[in-house]
Amino acid sequence: MKELIAYILRFGNLNPQQIDFVAEKAKEIVIHKDEYFSEAGKTSRQVGFIVEGITRVCYYNNKGEEITKYFIEENNLVVDLESFDNEIPSTAYVQAITDCRLIVFSKKDWQELLNTIVGWDAIVHKIISKALMLKVERRSPLVSEDATTRYLKFIEIYPTVVNRIPLSYIASYLGITQSSLSRIRKNIR
Repeated sequence: MKELIAYILRFGNLNPQQIDFVAEKAKEIVIHKDEYFSEAGKTSRQVGFIVEGITRVCYYNNKGEEITKYFIEENNLVVDLESFDNEIPSTAYVQAITDCRLIVFSKKDWQELLNTIVGWDAIVHKIISKALMLKVERRSPLVSEDATTRYLKFIEIYPTVVNRIPLSYIASYLGITQSSLSRIRKNIR
């Protein structure tokens, strides 16, 4: 819980009663490797904070190929925001790629935080803005680069992730085959 509170306090201030209220609404869960936090076609019903582990956001393209959009590691919120906020079916999967320990809030409890804590909406807005900026920063340099440069940038962007996840997911994220990724890794050692 201290990780979550420290994270929230980076974006705004809470008094001790508000911190207790947040803690009261939070629930800790474990999602095992390969299980889903949220699934395409279903409405996202919770906001999570990753205490331990890594998730990925992925979808299937029109050829049925699995595409990894991005990874979410420790000390970050995880939610399909559009699905959660608008109560519509998600278009992507959020999958645990390692065993994950999360602190989660149900839709009802999240709404209570918004309705009860003065300034909670401002904190949430700052968190979302930062997450969106980070997502763009992480994706933008990968679009026009060659495969080796994309992999080197990936290592730079996700230094704590690269050796903890399957190569197939990294290859999918980079838009290359797994054999190409293996060749690139071999050549840069």
